[in-house]
Amino acid sequence: MTNLTQDYAERVYAGVLGKVIGVYLGRPFEGWTYERIQEHLGDVDYYVHDKLNVPLIVTDDDIAGTFTFVRALEDHGTNPDITAKEVGDSWLNYLIRERSVLWWGGLGQSTEHTAYLRLANGVDAPLSGSIEMNGQVVAEQIGAQIFIDGWAMVAPGDPDQAVKFADAAARVSHDGEAVYGAKVLTAMESMAFVESDIDKLIDIGLSYIPGDSVIAKMIGDLREWHSKEKDWRATREMLAANYGYDKYGGNCHMVPNHGLIIHSLLHGNGDFSETLKIVNTCGWDTDCNSGNVGCLMGILVGTEGIDAGLQKGADWRGPVADRLYNPTADGDRSISDCVREATHIIDMGHTLAGEDAYRPKDGAQFHFSFAGSVQGFQVQSGEAEVTNPDGGSLRVAGTAGARIGSPVFVPSKEVAEYFENRVYKLMASPRLFPGQTVEANVNIPGASLYLAYYGEDDEARYYDVESSADATWLSTVVPNLPGPIFEVGLLLEKDVSLELDFVRWQGTPEVVFERPKHKGVMWRRAWVDAVDQLVGWVEMFRLVQNQGLGMISQGTREWTDYSVTADVTPHMVTRAGVAVRVLGLTRFYALLVASDRKVQLVKKNHQETILAEAAFDWSLGETLEMALAVCGESLTGSINGMTVLEASDSDLQSGAVGLIVEEGRTATEKVVVSPINS
Repeated sequence: MTNLTQDYAERVYAGVLGKVIGVYLGRPFEGWTYERIQEHLGDVDYYVHDKLNVPLIVTDDDIAGTFTFVRALEDHGTNPDITAKEVGDSWLNYLIRERSVLWWGGLGQSTEHTAYLRLANGVDAPLSGSIEMNGQVVAEQIGAQIFIDGWAMVAPGDPDQAVKFADAAARVSHDGEAVYGAKVLTAMESMAFVESDIDKLIDIGLSYIPGDSVIAKMIGDLREWHSKEKDWRATREMLAANYGYDKYGGNCHMVPNHGLIIHSLLHGNGDFSETLKIVNTCGWDTDCNSGNVGCLMGILVGTEGIDAGLQKGADWRGPVADRLYNPTADGDRSISDCVREATHIIDMGHTLAGEDAYRPKDGAQFHFSFAGSVQGFQVQSGEAEVTNPDGGSLRVAGTAGARIGSPVFVPSKEVAEYFENRVYKLMASPRLFPGQTVEANVNIPGASLYLAYYGEDDEARYYDVESSADATWLSTVVPNLPGPIFEVGLLLEKDVSLELDFVRWQGTPEVVFERPKHKGVMWRRAWVDAVDQLVGWVEMFRLVQNQGLGMISQGTREWTDYSVTADVTPHMVTRAGVAVRVLGLTRFYALLVASDRKVQLVKKNHQETILAEAAFDWSLGETLEMALAVCGESLTGSINGMTVLEASDSDLQSGAVGLIVEEGRTATEKVVVSPINS
C-alpha cells in the first residue's frame, strides 16, 4: 500500500499547477520548429499568448485528458488493479464524440480518435489501442504520455503502482514505444515525491522498460551527449539529427518528444523555469512536452520552486490564477481550477493509501488550502488586490465597490463563441443554481456576497446580497434568476483588508429550465450537448440522435436527492425520457418509454441494467409528462401524474439531470428540478 508523504497534498497541487502552466506556455506555438520559435519568439521564458493574439486560458486535450481519464479510478471503486478495459469504459462515459477532450482528426490519423472508434464499436481495451489493430505508426504517437500525470500523483513514491496504472491507461489508445515512454515518465513523477536527483529518477524510469527499446537507447544517447556537452542547443541538434520527426512518422510521434523531455530535464538542473524554457524553445509538440515537464518539475520543486521564477521576471502563477477548463459529458467539472483537480487526485491517493477522505473545510468548493492558490478569484471590477501567501485563506485588500470573484460557468458569451469553432470546444454546466445556499466566511466585516448571471442579451448582471454591518458569516439562498449564474464572489462595501476563509454551496436546487423570451443564448449553452442535433425551431429543445443513445444534461455531482419533471414528445424513437444522477454518457438512472410500448427504469453504470419494466400504452407524437424522483436508494418514475415504476439501487449517489433520446427525435418545452416533497 502506498505511504503518503507529509507534504503529499502540497506536492500534488504543485504538480497540477505545473502541468497547467506548462500547457498554457506551450499551447500557442504547438508544432513549431526550433528555428521558427527562435525567429519569432526567441527563448520561451514568458507567456507568448499576447504576442500571438490568443487567450492564455484555453481548452486543450493535454489538460482535459489528464484530469478526465484518471477519474476512471474513482469511478471503478479506486481499484489498484484497474484494467485497460475499465479505463476504456470511462472514455465512453466522458467523451462526447467529435466535441470534447480529443483531437478528432479521424480514423488512422488521430490515435485517440481511432481508439475511441474502436471502443464505440465494441473493441475493448487494450486491443483498441494495439499495434495489431491500428498499426505501429498510429499506436506509437504521443498521447500515451501526455495523459499519465494523474496516475503518478495518486501513487506518490510507489512507482510499481503508478506504472501499473499508466500501463493500463496508456494501452486504451497506444502501444509499443508510446507505452514505454509513458511508463518511464510515470515512474519518474511518482518518485519525484521522494527523490530529487534527476539522474536517479531517470534510472528508475528506465527500469520499467526493455533495455533494447528505442526509448531506452535514446535516453542512453541523451545522457552521453549531456555528459560531454552542456550547451542544450548543441545537444538538441544531436537529438534532432538522430531521433527527429523525419525518422518517426505520423503527426506527433512519442520518440522525438519524449527525447525533448529527457533533454530538458538533464539540462534544466532542477530549475522549474529553466527546464520549461528549454523544452518549449526546442519546439515540436510544445504543449504536451511542456505539460509533462511542468507536472514533474512541480512535484519535484513544489510551489516555492515554481515561484522562484519571479526572481527572473517570470510570473507563472499570477496570470493563470489556477484556472482551467475540463469540458466533458460531465459538465460539472468543466469550469475548474488547479486546487479543485488536485483535491480530487489527493482524495484518490488517500483512498489508495487507506487514509481518511480528503475534504478541506467540510468540502467547500473554494478552500484556498495551498500557498498562493486563488482558485480563479480575481479582481473583476474596481480596485483591489488578491493574495494567498501562506495558504488557508484568501487575502483581499481593496476599495469600496470592488468585486472579487471566480467563474462557476463559462465566464462570457465571447469566451463561449471563441471556443465554439476551435479544435477543443468548451461545453459546461453551471455549478450554482437557484434554491441552493451559498455560504462564505470572512475574518472581519466589510464585504457581502454577489452572484453574476447572464441577462436578457447575455450581458453580465449582478445579484448583490445584503449583509449587516457586522457580518462575517455571509449566506444566501440563491433566488430564481433570469439566466445562468456564471460567477460568485465578494463585493467590498468599504475600503477594507480582510481574509476569505472559504466559499461553499449546498442543497437541492429548485429551478425551472425553459426557453426565455429574450434572444440570449447562454441559457442554451448551460446544457451539455451530447446528441447529433440539438435545435430549437419550435420547441425549446428538439433532440435528434441518428444512432445509439444521446443526451443533454445540466447540473452537478453535488445534487443527490431530488425530482426532475419534463414534458417529452417522442417522434420515431427507440427510447426517450428523463435521467437523474447523471455522471456522463454511460452513468445515470433514467425513466424511458420504449418503442415496443414499454416503460423502463434503467441504470446505466457503463453497462445497462433494467431495474424495472412494465407495459405502457403510448403513441408517437404524444406528449408525456415524465417524472423521476430519487431519494437515497429509492427511485420512483411517474408519467402524467401516475406512478408507473419503482426500484431501489445504490450504485450512483449523485449527479445532474438529463434528457435522453435513442435513435430518433424527441422534443421538450420545460424541465423542472425540485427537492423531494416540495
